[in-house]
Amino acid sequence: MQEKLINYTREAFQSAFGSQAERIFLAPGRINIIGEHVDYSDGFVLPAAIDKHICFAVKKTKDSKISFFAKDFNDSFSFDVTEKQTPVSQTWVNYLLGVFNAIQESGKEIGGLEIAFSSTIPMGSGLSSSAALECGFAYILNEIFDLDLTKKELSLIGQKSEHTFVGVKCGIMDQFSSVFGKEHQVIMLDCNSLDHQYFEANIEGCSLVLFDSCVKHTHLTSGYNDRRNDVDNGKKILWKKFPEIEKFRDFTIEMLDDARAEMGEISHKRCYYLLKEIKRVEKAAKALSEGDLDYLGQLLNETHSGLSTEFEVSCNELDFMVEETSKELGVLGARMMGGGFGGCSINLIKDENVDIVIENISAKYKAAFNIEMKVYRVKISDGINEYKENEFVI
Repeated sequence: MQEKLINYTREAFQSAFGSQAERIFLAPGRINIIGEHVDYSDGFVLPAAIDKHICFAVKKTKDSKISFFAKDFNDSFSFDVTEKQTPVSQTWVNYLLGVFNAIQESGKEIGGLEIAFSSTIPMGSGLSSSAALECGFAYILNEIFDLDLTKKELSLIGQKSEHTFVGVKCGIMDQFSSVFGKEHQVIMLDCNSLDHQYFEANIEGCSLVLFDSCVKHTHLTSGYNDRRNDVDNGKKILWKKFPEIEKFRDFTIEMLDDARAEMGEISHKRCYYLLKEIKRVEKAAKALSEGDLDYLGQLLNETHSGLSTEFEVSCNELDFMVEETSKELGVLGARMMGGGFGGCSINLIKDENVDIVIENISAKYKAAFNIEMKVYRVKISDGINEYKENEFVI
């Protein structure tokens, strides 16, 4: 799969620029094993880079122009590195211009490049193709022009690009995962401090499989903002009652129950989910590293239940998909993944049962909603790296 993508991207470079690429870079998408909606509440997340990539074929030039060819869109764009850049009408370009702008503002020197890229990360499925695009480009500039940026700085540049040139106020998890990912390991990340530690992903005998509902309900943004307001209201009451507590994650369920009447049922329900989910992340990291997959599966199920009934960001399609998947033989756990109101579920399935589970759920989902579910089998992989024949440079 990877070799095929690399060859395909090399050919795209050849046809776009009439010469051979000099270097190849791979930037992965990501999954989040557990820890949804806790990144803005002093929580931890448990992401990992996956073996779906954007491949960049790159050649240094002697002029002051950076030229892109986006093979999957059959679209091109060029700009002059000596000029100040502003957002343009082509959305994919803005992810890249935002990265350039952030580096230019820091006063670092960048020269000319030709870049063709193509991807095996499904777009719009919640696997962070945008973070791979931003951080992949930042990584390339750092390597080729010796900018001496740290991995942390590369992650923040990717996030800044999305905030400033794309207009999406994303968290840091996606960018961090793409840059810091390690094969067979998950990252337990504190999204505020960026403190992180790695845990072995011991899932021998099981696979992580994503089921894409292929739906996106329009109330994602409004629903997300409403949840933020519900949570903020709850936090305000909690801190008023217990001012000695420094971080939201340090409140107890007893404290939350004590403040229930003042904050109201909705805010109580939202905060209850978050406090439980933060604890689940820590438990899941331990379960993964110890290979306790039955318990990990149970935690995934609990997260889905919380997202559906307490945080209320699921939808009929995802609830159906998770409920039916959970009934299948060999399924240890299933939950919706991401912001909600559509997107993918993540499923922990015993290897010998994967094919039949996919077949059964695809048929049931099609019968219920007349939608062809998409399926992505993923493996936990390294973060952004330069590809060399027979080796990786990380």
